[in-house]
Amino acid sequence: MEQALNGLDTFLREDDSPLYQHDLIGAVVSSYLGRLRGSFASWEDRIAYADRFQISKAESGFPGFRNVLELENDRKTAKSRLKTMPSEEDLREEMIDFILRKKKFPTQLQKSMAERSYLSTVLKQKHFSPLVLPRTIRVSVNPKTKRPYYIVHWGYFDGSANLPLVYMAVIEDSSSDIVKTLVKRNGKLNKAVNIPLPVDGLLNPDLAHKFDDFCEKNSSYSLTLSTVASSMDKDFEMLHPKQVRRFVLGPFYHAGITEHGHLVEEILGKVRKPENSWLMTWTMQEIYSIHETPAKWGIWGGEPARNQYYINSEDVDCARQGVSAFLRHALVPHESYQAIYASGKADEIFEGYQKNIVSGNQILRNM
Repeated sequence: MEQALNGLDTFLREDDSPLYQHDLIGAVVSSYLGRLRGSFASWEDRIAYADRFQISKAESGFPGFRNVLELENDRKTAKSRLKTMPSEEDLREEMIDFILRKKKFPTQLQKSMAERSYLSTVLKQKHFSPLVLPRTIRVSVNPKTKRPYYIVHWGYFDGSANLPLVYMAVIEDSSSDIVKTLVKRNGKLNKAVNIPLPVDGLLNPDLAHKFDDFCEKNSSYSLTLSTVASSMDKDFEMLHPKQVRRFVLGPFYHAGITEHGHLVEEILGKVRKPENSWLMTWTMQEIYSIHETPAKWGIWGGEPARNQYYINSEDVDCARQGVSAFLRHALVPHESYQAIYASGKADEIFEGYQKNIVSGNQILRNM
């Protein structure tokens, strides 16, 4: 998994990467890969003393959601738990004393040391928690509507699919106070307003907490992207989502561990080096607004502005996913790619995917 995350990070950071050049997607997704690496580093420490560790072998290939929840809980309680535990120096002395007296290895003391090390690293690492709260990373003004707009991202680890998801949205804000503050008379961004980006949460303070709640309740993988965008448009009268993207990392396949891709795993099982017998897939989905119905207000009420989103109904997969467009990618070590190619099943396995081959410190794209 570490190799897969590092390979994907390399893919995103290369100067000619299609994602890195596409607005801020590459940089944003890379930050969430860093969180995933932090989670896996902590889980590796936890395995040293935990009785068991669950992997979603038949679904995503990622750790089970229970592990994500436990890690989040441990992050919140680590400080208080460390205060009740002996120091590392005391534990080492106890281990030496145990060995000298009992002539045995101090298994239980080793687990206590591992747990202490785990809790210490949990406090230092950033993790991919069940919900990584939204952040505003860019603010500008739409010259046509004269509204300020934000680029916001958030992370969500889906408990049903056991998949990490990253969302990015371009959202216009028609709140009168925000428009007066951020937009000058000439329709440009008011540079006199100091905005220390990135800002935790939605930039509009009146809507920030409600937006956090929305993201927590409406980021499930089972929801189509059109549902997420339409729900946001409906729940916030003054927010107008113009574009929403979802990065779905996984599934992950590994010979001898996962069981959700029999053909892939059978071929990967023939790869000589176990550290190269994996395949990672990811999907980038996108939906955007093609029209906004103007607000209509009168004495007896009215309707706020509403967006109409483009779904490419000519593409069966786009229609099924409720998106304007999507891209599927597969990342695989060179040795595994050779095994897949030699099997004669490459076209079947990679159908619909853009292939990316890890070769040393480089990523060979569209092979």
